[in-house]
Amino acid sequence: MVTIDLNCDLGEGFGAYQIGNDDKILPFVSSVNIACGFHAGDPTVMRQTVEKSLRNNVEIGAHPGFPDLIGFGRRMMRVSPDEVYDYVLYQIGALDGFIRAAGGRMHHVKPHGALYNMAATDQEIGDAIAKAIYQINPELFLYGLANSKFIQAAEKYELRLVQEAFADRTYQLDGTLTSRTEENAIIKNEDIAIEQVVQMVKEGNVKTVGGKIINIDAQTICIHGDGEHAVQFVEKIYRTFRLNDISICAPK
Repeated sequence: MVTIDLNCDLGEGFGAYQIGNDDKILPFVSSVNIACGFHAGDPTVMRQTVEKSLRNNVEIGAHPGFPDLIGFGRRMMRVSPDEVYDYVLYQIGALDGFIRAAGGRMHHVKPHGALYNMAATDQEIGDAIAKAIYQINPELFLYGLANSKFIQAAEKYELRLVQEAFADRTYQLDGTLTSRTEENAIIKNEDIAIEQVVQMVKEGNVKTVGGKIINIDAQTICIHGDGEHAVQFVEKIYRTFRLNDISICAPK
């Protein structure tokens, strides 16, 4: 039987704004990435999301992003590696405090949005993220884009990398995700997205936007929790995995 981790970005509401369907998604995933207050989230949402995650026995990760609440962390910022190191260390530390207070332990770190995409192609940015993780806890997993610069960053700091693929995103020939500024960045047809997921997990490859097949070595699949039909989508993936003898379990 094939085993795969199913992760989701949660805790993305803040203040009076509720974003996503965290309660309904948690039963169907094996790990979660909780926003740490920069691109989304706030202290109360962080605490509540940690507590809900622990009750559902899922592994908890920090989801650090750029300090860009208005742009949801999806806009590129001109930052130095030192700034990235500071951003990531700060956010990991904040979430770790809530996890420890609730009696849990942090499992991994997955950068968010534009920071994630920059690290996938910029070695210095990737190294800064890996350095922050290593210096706060070298036992943490690093979740990063499969076949990207995250591999070298993890190797440099001897971190355990969990290579990630995306259920509802399209891929370029070089293995990067199609930019969200492009109309075809998101797969809106659920059946096509699920077909892609099963192909990635069972066959180890994916079809690019140009129609070519590239290899992809994924140990975790990301489901976005803020989509209009996110709950139905994750349930459908969960059922499809069971029907295809794909076991869902976080990295140990």
